[in-house]
Amino acid sequence: MAMSIRNQLPGTVAAVTLGEVMATVKVRLAHGGELTAAVTVEGVKDLGLQPGTPVRALVKSTEVALATGPVAGLSIRNQLPGTVTEVVTGGAMAGVKVAVDDGELTAAITADAATDLGLAAGTPVLALIKSTEISLAV
Repeated sequence: MAMSIRNQLPGTVAAVTLGEVMATVKVRLAHGGELTAAVTVEGVKDLGLQPGTPVRALVKSTEVALATGPVAGLSIRNQLPGTVTEVVTGGAMAGVKVAVDDGELTAAITADAATDLGLAAGTPVLALIKSTEISLAV
């Protein structure tokens, strides 16, 4: 199956916490980072997710926010440190490629935000991803 989602990070399920309808799934990435995904309990069962299950964490580029420094007091649990490798600006939007320990992420942000943050190749950033915006594939 071909997908338009470019952000795909391989990992292994570390823990699953079930709720009534939703579950949180902690994924240990290849280089030791960790992501938390919020998925339905039905999805956990359908995919057979349990500790040790190899998965790919999928994130649309429009769901990746960037910060140029630590962010305190924020509910977003997934904060991956990285370095900007490329900024492509056109019209209203910018595509920002970020090298992280476990691969590369692309963030689609406004051109104004990229300018305001002073993003350029070599800029250290934090990639911020809400757990509800991470899909898992087996």
